[in-house]
Amino acid sequence: MTRKMKVDKVYRTDVLVVGAGIAGIMAALSAAEKGAEVCLVSSRNIFSGSSFYPGTWGFGLIGPENAEDIDDLKETIKDVGMNMSDDELVDVFIEHIDESIGVLKDYGVPLREAENKDEKAFIPCFDHKSRSWNGIVQKGAKDALSLRLEQARVRLMPDVEIIDTMSAGGKVVSAIGVHLEYGISRIECKSMVIATGGLGGLFKYRLNTSDIKAMGHYLALKAGAELVNIEFMQMMPGFLTKAPKTIFNEKIFIHSEFLDPSAGASIFEGYSPDELDRLLEMRSTHGPFTSRLESKWIDFEIFRRFSKDERGVTLRYKKTIKDNPQEFVRIYFNWLRENKHLTMDEEVQLGIFYHASNGGIRINPQCETGIPGLYACGEATGGMHGADRIGGLSTANGLVFGRIAGRNAARYAEHQQECADMPEDVELFRISEARKLTERVQELNFRAAMLERTESKVRDSLVELDEIEKGIVKKPVVMLRDSVEYFREIRDTYELIACIEVSKHVLNAILLRKESRGSHYRTDYPFTDSECGYPITTFRNSEGHICCKYQKEERTRGGL
Repeated sequence: MTRKMKVDKVYRTDVLVVGAGIAGIMAALSAAEKGAEVCLVSSRNIFSGSSFYPGTWGFGLIGPENAEDIDDLKETIKDVGMNMSDDELVDVFIEHIDESIGVLKDYGVPLREAENKDEKAFIPCFDHKSRSWNGIVQKGAKDALSLRLEQARVRLMPDVEIIDTMSAGGKVVSAIGVHLEYGISRIECKSMVIATGGLGGLFKYRLNTSDIKAMGHYLALKAGAELVNIEFMQMMPGFLTKAPKTIFNEKIFIHSEFLDPSAGASIFEGYSPDELDRLLEMRSTHGPFTSRLESKWIDFEIFRRFSKDERGVTLRYKKTIKDNPQEFVRIYFNWLRENKHLTMDEEVQLGIFYHASNGGIRINPQCETGIPGLYACGEATGGMHGADRIGGLSTANGLVFGRIAGRNAARYAEHQQECADMPEDVELFRISEARKLTERVQELNFRAAMLERTESKVRDSLVELDEIEKGIVKKPVVMLRDSVEYFREIRDTYELIACIEVSKHVLNAILLRKESRGSHYRTDYPFTDSECGYPITTFRNSEGHICCKYQKEERTRGGL
């Protein structure tokens, strides 16, 4: 049940950027540099999302070492992605990455290069050789980019959750935001960029901050956009205790023991020492799980233990790590000690978490979504990555396509008039205990959409999602009370609606892909099937039904 209400707080801007990680910040700056008025909105703080996640020791980005390395990097992205990446997006990325890194340097963002880049540890995850690698220093990046945002006169709106959009003439013309203290506002815009990150909010265990919740995907779907490659997600080990949600450095696998928390014995007792060492060495070359490599058995064993016991497994470091640690490993343990107060001598509990998305909102090389004036960039989008992705590409992807999205959103806005028939009233509703229902959905996705996926688990979860929806009672928002709890209930309500909607798209894509490919593993279809060698798109049709299909002919057309 909904009722119309008038919104008193109204803001106007040319370009509205939703999300304040590296992609959103670059989009805002790029649009502002084209002369547009820009509003940068974040559901939490500015400099948020996976780009500035406090549970990792740093975020790096890669590019080709030189001109001779360009073709190899392109082919490696496609090979690692197992034919699921968009060739045009990969080409655009390669064309613009060096220029984009140069822009960061011009902004004064400090970049750290590897001292010993030939060390094996500096080969990017899933890659076969070293690349041009730059580590972004978080504190320095925040300082430099804050100054740049101020100079560009970008309006910053932290702690505002965009919960809905309003359209006129087939175009998105405004967004509805909620702030826990200041209440409901409407932001009128001529174009919008979604840069809200991945799908962490769908899962009970996630290596993300609380602002990553799939709201951008929901808004894009509601506007009529499509999702692509949404079933491909990175799952990887993280800490459960002492420093919860801290990412485990994969380079340490070969130097670690994994023990049953009750018995204290190795969880790999069935393996011979030589076989275990071989698998652990292979597992040390990549952070996320992949079904492509034999090292998947390491992840399966950890995840199965974790699924039965929330204590996960006990992690203990071998003496070998202390004798002569490589540069990459040394950086990691120095960071652990300084930021998490953990040393090599301490045991921690380990589990498997959602980490990042390889798919998302479908875009073309101009970051257009197919909806006039609606753009998307960064981890919220799909196409640049495939079934697996090379380490360092996510940040680089946000950097490159953030700039493209902002620039094109500004160009579009330049030719648009302010909407003359903007409705003054909006319809909002609230749901009691929405947060508890969201947690139930997150639990369903942990069971059905993590490492080991089966048709029965997915179908059971879809049935439960329908039951949750049927049991929801929507209460009208008829007045705006001056209450943090009241506004929190409204925000939680729309986060729940987004969580349910996007979960259905994810589960339907998992159901359709009856094979195992990269980060997607079906226990009931454990092998890769050439008949499934196409990306999957999902969307709502004109009757409101979720459609999920293989993108066979469309992938060769270009554009949307």
